[in-house]
Amino acid sequence: MLALQFPDFDPVLIQIGPLAIRWYALAYIAGLLGGWWYILRLLKTQYLWDGPPFNGKPQVTADHIGDLFVWAALGVILGGRLGYVLFYGLIYEWDHFAEAPWRVFAAWEGGMSFHGGAIGVVLAIVFFARAKKLDMVALGDLVAVAAPIGLFFGRIANFVNGELWGKVSTVPWAMVFPSDEKQLPRHPSQLYEAALEGLVLFIILHVMIHRFNALRRPGLVIAVFWAGYGLFRFLVEEFFRENSHQSLGIISMGALLSLAMFAFAAVFFWYSLYRKGPALQTQ
Repeated sequence: MLALQFPDFDPVLIQIGPLAIRWYALAYIAGLLGGWWYILRLLKTQYLWDGPPFNGKPQVTADHIGDLFVWAALGVILGGRLGYVLFYGLIYEWDHFAEAPWRVFAAWEGGMSFHGGAIGVVLAIVFFARAKKLDMVALGDLVAVAAPIGLFFGRIANFVNGELWGKVSTVPWAMVFPSDEKQLPRHPSQLYEAALEGLVLFIILHVMIHRFNALRRPGLVIAVFWAGYGLFRFLVEEFFRENSHQSLGIISMGALLSLAMFAFAAVFFWYSLYRKGPALQTQ
């Protein structure tokens, strides 16, 4: 059976004594910086803020976004690790954590959950908005627009690490991953997710706000982001990604959590279409 050979990536970019700079860490940094830069560009694009409810002036400033991303970074790291432990570790790796409970905090051993990180970011937005007296839904829209940038870099890091590979396949671009004991050709599902959750979802949200003024309906961008991510993640999890060690019978844990996102999206669809939010213009 013909298959592409996985590129010989070293997950450690630079090693200086005990200090190791990993591609995965750089992916987090690139995602956060890329999202921060993109939101600042949106704030400078005047026509996005013309008309109600903004009346020519966005609610948040560049300083707000800089401060928020410090909070968001903590939310991603803490939420991502705790989410992995709760959603996966205590279910599928109980013995690993039971014999050494301190491993709950050992993020350097690997194990981060997008869903946990997303909850961490949501909490960061809520607390930050309350502290700064900002509308949390309008602020959440801006973060949702930028989120696919981080998702893209995160999935590329998964690919570089040769982890979270897909099911056995005969497609011409199937790859043999070094960490696969069976050494079988598999879908490079990390790249599928980078394309769908990152590029495609980013384009959808970008078009929505620039062509259809979606930011003027607070909550709509959040709703489309969660619905789009949930759909793309579910499709890849169920049809292309290998999840035999994280299965709940007929569905994987990742797919189940992604389906739950549709309920979250439905709340914000309702909010954006039927509720009149508070005035968002800063006086």
